[in-house]
Amino acid sequence: MSDQTSRQIPEQFARTIAEVYGDAGIEWLGQLPALLAEYERRWSIAVGPPFVLSYNYVAPATRRDGTPAVLKLGAPDGEVVDQAPALRHYGGHGMARLLEAEPERGAMLLERLMPGTTLAPLVPEDDARATSIAAQVMRQIWQGPGGGAPPDGHPFPTIADWIDGMGRMRAHFGGGTGPFPRALVEQAEALFADLLASQGPPVLLHGDLHHDNILAAERAPWLAIDPKGIVGERAYEVGALLRNPLPQLLNLPNPAQTTARRVAQLSEELGLDRARVRGWGLAQAVLSAWWSVEDHGHGWEGAIACAELIARV
Repeated sequence: MSDQTSRQIPEQFARTIAEVYGDAGIEWLGQLPALLAEYERRWSIAVGPPFVLSYNYVAPATRRDGTPAVLKLGAPDGEVVDQAPALRHYGGHGMARLLEAEPERGAMLLERLMPGTTLAPLVPEDDARATSIAAQVMRQIWQGPGGGAPPDGHPFPTIADWIDGMGRMRAHFGGGTGPFPRALVEQAEALFADLLASQGPPVLLHGDLHHDNILAAERAPWLAIDPKGIVGERAYEVGALLRNPLPQLLNLPNPAQTTARRVAQLSEELGLDRARVRGWGLAQAVLSAWWSVEDHGHGWEGAIACAELIARV
């Protein structure tokens, strides 16, 4: 069994959960130590202190046979509901394997990728190489079961479902654009409409494939973690990469030049239309800014800065 240190809930994590989930999140935080103890017993694991946390409680674990794993516990109605079916579908192709899951309770046990260093530190050193590695991981994912096509009767959201967030943004700001530049929002809305209407064949996308979700591994040089599981055309996948990592991207000597090179490089290496790569990247950056407001009420500035960089490409 794990020691008391692993039961402590980091304050920043608690604030994030309260911001995003309100009273339900606060109640879940109160149940979290008991949940950790429960899954230690049920899945015969020993859980260590957590990793750096964002929206889920994620900690290293060791199975009874000594195999390293990762325990992930998500708040009510969180991303684990869609993430577990996505991981089952991929079956370890291009990303970490799912070992155990109770998605209705927000619980998963995952393959631990070793050494597990992320792609983010490579960005300031050699962003072109980091971008190429990310493209390789994308290709691995898209070549998964069924050629990447979503299974029949799948439970996953579509790009159109996510784009509904733009309507919520307008409603929230009384028909306006709040702190976001009006011209940029209007450009994003037009791009979403055009790109959605002219999509290529749908595949099951990761949906949030940025540098911190690509880890060095032993089974393959690099594998992905934390898929959202969203259905849409391949060009949509590049959006998260174009606007990350923050703030490192914006602190590069010439982020505009880096962004332009990324668009060209991803288009070439993935065989995607450059205009669609640029368009999805710009529109998603604006949508990401809105999600920051919707979830937290703040923290949107970096995504808008990225949208402005992509708009100049």
